[in-house]
Amino acid sequence: MVSLPQPSLLHSAVTVPCLCCRKGKDQFDNLEKHTQWGIDVLEKYIKFVKERTEIELSYAKQLRNLSKKYQPKKNSKEEEEYRYTSTRAFLATLNEMNDYAGQHEVISENMTSLITAELTRYVQELKQERKSHFHDGRKAQQHIETCWKQLEASKRRFERDCKEADRAQQYFEKMDADINVTKADVEKARQQAQLRHQMAEDSKAEYSSTLQKFNSEQHEHYYTHIPNIFQKIQEMEERRIVRIGESMKTFAEVDRQVIPIIGKCLDEITKAAESVDHKNDSQMVIEAFKSGFEPPGDVDFEDFTQPMKRTVSESSLSNSRGDGKSEPKFGSKSKGKLWPFIKKNKIIETLLGTKLSLKLINLNTQVWSLIEGAGPEDFSNLPPEQRRKKLQQKVDELNRDIQKEMDSRDALTKMKDVYIKNPQMGDAASVDHRLAELGQNIEKLRLEVQKFEGWLAEVEGRLPARSEQPRRQSGVYEAQNASGVNSCAQDRESSPDGSYTEEQSQETEMKVPATDFDDEFDDEEPLPTIGTCKALYTFEGQNEGTISVAEGEMLYVIEEDKGDGWTRIRRNEDEEGYVPTSYVEVYLDKNAKDVHKPLQKISE
Repeated sequence: MVSLPQPSLLHSAVTVPCLCCRKGKDQFDNLEKHTQWGIDVLEKYIKFVKERTEIELSYAKQLRNLSKKYQPKKNSKEEEEYRYTSTRAFLATLNEMNDYAGQHEVISENMTSLITAELTRYVQELKQERKSHFHDGRKAQQHIETCWKQLEASKRRFERDCKEADRAQQYFEKMDADINVTKADVEKARQQAQLRHQMAEDSKAEYSSTLQKFNSEQHEHYYTHIPNIFQKIQEMEERRIVRIGESMKTFAEVDRQVIPIIGKCLDEITKAAESVDHKNDSQMVIEAFKSGFEPPGDVDFEDFTQPMKRTVSESSLSNSRGDGKSEPKFGSKSKGKLWPFIKKNKIIETLLGTKLSLKLINLNTQVWSLIEGAGPEDFSNLPPEQRRKKLQQKVDELNRDIQKEMDSRDALTKMKDVYIKNPQMGDAASVDHRLAELGQNIEKLRLEVQKFEGWLAEVEGRLPARSEQPRRQSGVYEAQNASGVNSCAQDRESSPDGSYTEEQSQETEMKVPATDFDDEFDDEEPLPTIGTCKALYTFEGQNEGTISVAEGEMLYVIEEDKGDGWTRIRRNEDEEGYVPTSYVEVYLDKNAKDVHKPLQKISE
């Protein structure tokens, strides 16, 4: 009887150890999450720096707008105010704040270029590197899993073949022991058992070979490939950490670099503040508003105990003052207002109250437009010192304009010479018209300079000193023995254009230029007189609606001061107008008649 190998030998094959491939995969998952978190942190820091740069830009823009907002406007009154040391210091502060804003723009630019742009580019590179490393890791993981599956398949095939060989061996032994079975059946069973046994041996050899190969692959996987991949991921993560640390350091350095310049800006502001000179500013104010008027003299005593003088005064004014009773009123209201036509509503009410025609309302609008215009060309409405300064400024301005025109003429002359020498460059005759225009302009400007220099010489000739001080006379009118009481008005009213009268004129009468207004109201009923007044000192009415008076002149009052500092008077039937209340002594008489009797002048 043929003996076959024992089934126990078939199970003596090498046992495959249990391999948990999922552990390696779990570690890859953890590393993948951690590295993604690191990239998120980096991107968050980039966003933080970007918002910081936007804040710096916004802050710089706001600082520049603030500085621009308070800068003096060109060719404006504000520009003149910046001649004082305090305002110049403020202007220097504004300029330094502009530079200060520029440093915040530098911070924004440097952070953008050195941090935001660099880190953004690095994040893209980091993502690509991370993707490559984890791709290699997943590839290695898939390879070892494939080897493991091949080993499992070989193992199951070997196990199956061994079981088949056992069953064939048992069947053969059963057939061989049965005496009723033919010899052919036994032989067939024996051959089948041998075949299964051979298949089992082949499966064993294949399983053994696959196992050895897997063990080799597994060793290389866990001791070579995976450590290398993990090492690369670790290096990548460490570079990310170092990079974000360097960026934070750069973040601080960018700020530190501009600190010296910001310090210089602050030092300049401090220097400007220390340059403020209160004495110098006060002196500049004095020079700016110095009028050139001499101080008023002493006010003389007025004796009201002489009835004869009062009687004489009353008798001399009997034709215009009725019963001779007078009510002296010292109109010295000085409210600094412009002439009365400025208040349109008040003028309309006054005109209607005095029964004038409604046509005068239209004239009021015309006069209003005239008043809003510029003052006299020679600045005669200003005090002497101020007039001198204005005239000097005008002369300097005209000289600068002449110099500009002459420079333009010289440039065109040179261009013409070039055209003459090189006709291909241009026509020399094309600039002749412009040269003629420039010559005419220069001549006009020179005439203007001569005119203003004449006025300037006139003012400078009058400025040094006056022979006598302007004095104010007050008290009742004295016809026989007038004792002059001279004094400058304590509260001088401004002239209708808002400035002081320059000088005392020797003229005693000045008619208001005739206009359509005069022709339009020739037939209107004149206002009745309500009293008389005496001019305390000379007033030159240079504006529409005013009248010139000489010191000591007696005139009729037709409208008293309404609270605006002006009194309306009449010299005769043809001449009437407004004078400052503080320039005249008013004697009101409610019973006075409108009798125009010549009034004599009272002089000192």
